[in-house]
Amino acid sequence: MDGDRVTEATAWPDAIFAELRRWQVRQVAYVPDGGHARLIRAVHAEPAMRAIPLTTEEEGIAVLAGAALGGQRGVLLMQSSGVGNCVNMLSLVKTCRFPLLALVTMRGEWGEFNPWQVPMGSTTEAAFRLMDVEVRRADQAGDVGETVSAAARMAFEGGSAVAVLLGQRLVGAKVF
Repeated sequence: MDGDRVTEATAWPDAIFAELRRWQVRQVAYVPDGGHARLIRAVHAEPAMRAIPLTTEEEGIAVLAGAALGGQRGVLLMQSSGVGNCVNMLSLVKTCRFPLLALVTMRGEWGEFNPWQVPMGSTTEAAFRLMDVEVRRADQAGDVGETVSAAARMAFEGGSAVAVLLGQRLVGAKVF
């Protein structure tokens, strides 16, 4: 995708990008995130996709509603700490029943140094399930592509709301 040194363990963003292209995703809403940085750069470089930076995660739910109403497929990229910001807006998905695909990099798990990340990281899955969002998880690089593909199928062919949690062990613990 770009000049980064790529190994099997770090190629998972490429697998996600390939799935987004395969599923003809056209709108990619995101809050800037180091865990998604490689994927975000690839989206910006892809003429068939529109990268939509957000100021807060819940804006992404509205973007995806608009994408669905306009006949396009979209995805929301965010960090687990932003899921709490989306709970109220997820009522739009629950009530209007449009497809939702969210790809969430996890914090507050493996090797987390920041105690502020732990509460939301430990309740991300429960918050999604509370709002009737199906949750899938990938903790190994080799599982990312097929997990995202299965979630995309559920969302785009089945009309479901689905979140894929990308475990912190996969993404890597942040170091400052």
